[in-house]
Amino acid sequence: MALTVAQAMTLPGMRMRLLAGRAGLSRVVRWAHVSELADPVPWLRGGELVMTIGLGLPGDPAGLQAYVERLSGAGCAGLAFALGEAVTAVPEEVLAAADLQGLPVLEILTPFIAVTEAVARWHADERVRGERRVVAAQEAMARAALLSGTSGILRALAEHTGGESLLLDPQGKPRAATPPGERPWHARALEMARGAARLSAGVLDDGIQAVQVQSLGFSGPPTGWLAVCTGSPLEWHARMLANQAACLLAMELLGVRAGRAKAQAQRGALLAAVLDGGLSPRQLGELCPVAAPPYEVVVTAAPVPPEAAIEALEEVAADAEELALVCVRPEGTVFVLPERTAPVSPGGRSAVPWRGTELCTRLGVPGGGCRALGLDELPSAVRHAATLAARGDAYLHVDDLEASALLRDAFVPDAAHRFAAAALRPLREYEARHGGDLVGSLRAYLEAGSNLETAARRLGVHRNTLRRRLAVAERVSGRPFTDPGHRLQLWLALSLGDLVPPG
Repeated sequence: MALTVAQAMTLPGMRMRLLAGRAGLSRVVRWAHVSELADPVPWLRGGELVMTIGLGLPGDPAGLQAYVERLSGAGCAGLAFALGEAVTAVPEEVLAAADLQGLPVLEILTPFIAVTEAVARWHADERVRGERRVVAAQEAMARAALLSGTSGILRALAEHTGGESLLLDPQGKPRAATPPGERPWHARALEMARGAARLSAGVLDDGIQAVQVQSLGFSGPPTGWLAVCTGSPLEWHARMLANQAACLLAMELLGVRAGRAKAQAQRGALLAAVLDGGLSPRQLGELCPVAAPPYEVVVTAAPVPPEAAIEALEEVAADAEELALVCVRPEGTVFVLPERTAPVSPGGRSAVPWRGTELCTRLGVPGGGCRALGLDELPSAVRHAATLAARGDAYLHVDDLEASALLRDAFVPDAAHRFAAAALRPLREYEARHGGDLVGSLRAYLEAGSNLETAARRLGVHRNTLRRRLAVAERVSGRPFTDPGHRLQLWLALSLGDLVPPG
């Protein structure tokens, strides 16, 4: 709170009478100062109640008018005369100029030193009152942080500073505000945040509003930005409360981030179980909330630290971060993100850039991506994305590769599944009745180019064991493996999941 001329006239022990300049009674009194100079302006800083007995007053009307205009232009709070020593009445030219300038002119009947002491005492007491208000406000913000978190801190800050508050994310996007909704000053705060250093604070004061922007965080990149808008000039207690709120918000955001990291680790473990075959996609959807399909599956060329993965996820998929899945695999870090838009082209391409492009750019690693129309397609999508990531390019998506996209479009998914099931049915039925890995052995043999030694080594069995399995598989399938058409049919049935990308 500021001391105005009107309040200074009512301080204990003060005897003053207003002579002119009533329009300026709301001027702020920073100090009370005695001056008998003809031009005291060079020795003033603004906000002074200038007290004089009139020794330095000019002797001509133009000089008197200029005297008042200079004091008003220097930002003085008022002009107080002690009459009877040098002058017995305030010149009419001074009173007329004061009314024009809105500079209060007072007759003072109190000793100058008493006025100075009273003003100093008021400011000292106000400092104590301000410190008490700051302590009370800090306690209120701490309680609000415990009860309501971020929104409570912003409300308490706005209430105790008499202004408005805004929380921005690391990219400068609004997260929360008090009062809710967009305000005219938000654009100025956003511009300040984007142009500020990594950890900094700044104030933009236009004489009407003061906008203070402060980074959040204790080290590293900011976790967000706090902006406060109050009346001008910015009061010291508002600075202190903004700093306190910034610390509380930084701790709150760190706690939220730690909680999100723990939740993502648990969700990532479930995704890893699906990819390893220990958990069905249906069970994944039952155990944790997952975004609606379609998905963009992203695999980085090498594993990235979980903290960096979650930070990148916050920036790239802030609109669906809680529904995304992340897990670290030997081939790289796997992200399952909701696709931004439905495909709009015959080739199934997205209408907007892939999230994976931004994600890999943010992480600084190559990556690959693939679409998945459901949770059951995740394992296949991960395999295709990992294959592309291994190329070492910035980011490659299956739908951006003409051959893969066209080959996928040549198949009707249900028909392809029925074909594979029909071609492999005799082998799977035999396995169900008698055991033995006929399908896996046949796939290893065909992928090894019919090299028995190589296939046995990959399977970890003796070549004679593999030879017996293949003989059984040939007999059960009903046609010799030397038949090119039969081999092609079996290879397609075994490889459709890897050859043709999902989505």
